[in-house]
Amino acid sequence: MSATPTPTRHRLTSTPPAPIRTAYALWLTAVAAGAFETVLAIGRMVADGTASAGEIGVGLAVRLSVFTAAVLIARRMRDGARWARITLALGLGVLGTASMVAQPLGYLADGGSISAALSQAGALDWVFGASRAVHVAAVLTAVALMFRPAANAYFRPRT
Repeated sequence: MSATPTPTRHRLTSTPPAPIRTAYALWLTAVAAGAFETVLAIGRMVADGTASAGEIGVGLAVRLSVFTAAVLIARRMRDGARWARITLALGLGVLGTASMVAQPLGYLADGGSISAALSQAGALDWVFGASRAVHVAAVLTAVALMFRPAANAYFRPRT
């Protein structure tokens, strides 16, 4: 009687190409920037008294869930899961980026000016802005890298 092999999880047999390894590092960078921005925002809310402990707790729970999911999905992308590449591109690349730029774009659409915002910015605003710039750049670059020719070849079904 011959033993029938049991199905196993798909295991990648090749090393991810450079664009995928770099995209993975950039997703981790984006998560780290997001976590840093969260700490800054919570610090500001506590200092200003603009949020209750419950509101801060809920915000932390949501962000921790998103950050954890992002890291786990990025890991699956690095390992060759096509669904993970699409999830990252649409979920964080499109929706996540939109959520990060909506407030500044709304400010400008309401007649706010960049020069006025910059002249009124304090040290915390500058640090937050720098982190947000790193965050957005990491996300956009990671998405672009995930669709480079070498990455596309990596995600093609193997026969």
